[in-house]
Amino acid sequence: MIENKFPHLTSPIQLGKVIFRNRMFSAPMGATDITSECSPGPRTQRFYELRAKGGAASVTVSELVVHPETDGSHMMHLNLETVGQLAAHTFVADAIRRHGSVPSIELSHSGQYAGTYMSDKNKKASLCQWGPSDGVRPDGRPVKELSKEQIKDIVKSYADAATLCKRAGYEMIMVHCGHGWLIHQFLSPYQNHRTDEYGGSLENRMRLAKEVLAAVREAVGPGFPIEARISGDELFEGGYTIQDGIKIAQGIEDLVDMIHVSAGSYQFGFFNTTPPMFDPHGVNVWLAAEIKKHVKKPVATIGGLSDPAQMEQIIAEGKADVVYMARQLLADPFLPEKVMAGDEDKIVRCLRCYTCMAERPVTFTRRCAVNPVVGREIEGMEVTPAYKKKKVVIVGAGVAGLKAAITAAQRGHQVILCEKTDKVGGILKSEQAISFKYEMYLLGVTLEKQALAEGVEIRLNTTVTADYLEAEKPDAVILAVGSTPLVPPIPGMDGENVVVVNNYYLEKEKVQDTVVVLGGGLAGCECAVHLGQEGKKVHLVEMRDTLAPDCNIRNRPILMRKVAEFSEAHTEYKGLRITPEGVICLDKEGNEVLVPGKTVICALGQRANRTDVDALRGTAKFVREVGDCIRPANITKAVYEGYHAALDI
Repeated sequence: MIENKFPHLTSPIQLGKVIFRNRMFSAPMGATDITSECSPGPRTQRFYELRAKGGAASVTVSELVVHPETDGSHMMHLNLETVGQLAAHTFVADAIRRHGSVPSIELSHSGQYAGTYMSDKNKKASLCQWGPSDGVRPDGRPVKELSKEQIKDIVKSYADAATLCKRAGYEMIMVHCGHGWLIHQFLSPYQNHRTDEYGGSLENRMRLAKEVLAAVREAVGPGFPIEARISGDELFEGGYTIQDGIKIAQGIEDLVDMIHVSAGSYQFGFFNTTPPMFDPHGVNVWLAAEIKKHVKKPVATIGGLSDPAQMEQIIAEGKADVVYMARQLLADPFLPEKVMAGDEDKIVRCLRCYTCMAERPVTFTRRCAVNPVVGREIEGMEVTPAYKKKKVVIVGAGVAGLKAAITAAQRGHQVILCEKTDKVGGILKSEQAISFKYEMYLLGVTLEKQALAEGVEIRLNTTVTADYLEAEKPDAVILAVGSTPLVPPIPGMDGENVVVVNNYYLEKEKVQDTVVVLGGGLAGCECAVHLGQEGKKVHLVEMRDTLAPDCNIRNRPILMRKVAEFSEAHTEYKGLRITPEGVICLDKEGNEVLVPGKTVICALGQRANRTDVDALRGTAKFVREVGDCIRPANITKAVYEGYHAALDI
């Protein structure tokens, strides 16, 4: 009998007439290949299926646009006029159900944010955005007020969509009433300035939500689970508060089987909705907990949740009945299965790095920093055994080497992982001293546990040479020898007041109350924020005119706000020499300027260890380079290269 450490999290729950196998649900996440006809493609089917296979009690497909006439977003549609559209949704629902998970789908209308996800920006600009009231969006686009006739037609479209979703095999409907989309726009006093029965009082502003939910209930019948996703609080001045959120929940609870409490609004960004690494895990749970005190229906919570112990506590303490995860189930789709099996120590935690969110506007696909399968599930959701077992030596136990070792061992190879230091993890070891990046450090810890569980032989304090490999006689060698910090030979760099950022975790006690961070890339900016949060006076120095150009497009705006809050940044400053008083810099006018600080953190980037690579070429019939030893980049690149190198053996 497996010891159940999480009895509340793993217990079933019944919504309507449907029983869900546990309390861990997969939240709506946008699809990966929506066809030109707005149907889910085969990659989308596999994308959602993986979370079902991983043990989630329910998987919600996102987002089904109910009224294309007034919502031009290039998201999913469902009608009987488009050939194959009903079948495509049926295949998706079947793929989720066959793994014991309940297929759910999110019904949505973007309102004044129509076209948000369209790849054709010219067509997006030509769209008419519709909302509760006439106005102008923050980006300058005009918004037209919906007529009562249009509202009536939109309500009917929710019912029609729900009918077809049920026919396709979905077993739960989520009506999106939050995050700044249309129903939320009607709920918001900031957005809704109507003077008819759909505006004014909160009761009037709730009218559209209640009409939609009543229409959906009539369409799907009794016992079919319906949940409403609401923002418990808009979290900006002029928006509605948690007290209004409670009233909204009370006003709709008779029409639904569960109230899904999220937070925030697209009006001011999704960063309250999808909390960044700087926020505590579960930062929005308080909203669900407060609403749960005032309603009788089950309540779900969401927001940066990844720790089973925290999720267990949330349910045990009555703060919510269900926990939803989105990004965490990209990082590790098998979290629910691992929780059920008592293998929670092998869960790969979400880094909250926004790689997944940044990829969509760039390539219109999905990608995850720590899971190379995401968005590419159709290429294989499991590591397949090798036809012929081989001896594999992997040099370097950073993230690329660890991922390669795990994958090669899963294929049945004999794997020896050699690391020249006394601990695995590579550059991830340096992240343990920065609180908001601790999950990155834990990634190395988790991958080591996975490697050992797969039978990988780890040899620490082992420097690999050509002679070493000649004695081992491997069939394949993967070089993951990493990179070395760039430390330029400027005067004073060897002083006692200088700490290389990679060594900060070893030399924290040397850092005094005033600090100059030399280097304004991603690592330097994050270090500056951390030190500022600790109460130190921080100056950030960057030779270029831009800070953190290596940060992804979703994470960078948040990081820049934090940099401004916790440090003083100096761009176009070139470090000339380091003194006990700080760094003498050359500004863009050619003047020498002292940037004061008792401690200097060197964060000037990394250089690939090409000499180590060159020394080990030709040591086996199969030799592959992965990670930073090719070109210093990021965790995403290292994980992908390590994984695929092992698949190629």
